[in-house]
Amino acid sequence: MIRRLAHLCLMTNDLERQIRFYRDGLGLPVKFRFTNKDGECFGVYLDCGDSSFVEIFDQVLAAKQWGGDLKPLHEGNRYNHFCLEVTDLPEVRKTLLSRGVQVGEISTGIDSSFQAWLADPDGNRIELMEYTHRSWQLQPGHAK
Repeated sequence: MIRRLAHLCLMTNDLERQIRFYRDGLGLPVKFRFTNKDGECFGVYLDCGDSSFVEIFDQVLAAKQWGGDLKPLHEGNRYNHFCLEVTDLPEVRKTLLSRGVQVGEISTGIDSSFQAWLADPDGNRIELMEYTHRSWQLQPGHAK
């Protein structure tokens, strides 16, 4: 079952500027940061309340972490995907497949949440996420 919008993901070429805007300007606290094996921060989760978030990745460092193409970022194309929080991801996936919706396999993300990916007819990426007892999103406290 789909519960709510979990997060919206944006890409940037200036992660610290984005963090300052959302944290210092809008007042959204940093919930956690993504760091790679070299200790570089390549992404951040900002808490919007009620387990909903804005997720922002540095596109160069995200590509270094996971691969993928680098595309020039300009105003209006920084959207990466939106995420729907679900319960019983295997059942949701099975239901969507039975409706003819193509959904990728279920995996565990770096944040310890279960996820599966799909796209709408225009190719906009959608993440389905089921939190686990280890999901970073549900852990107490905020990163600085």
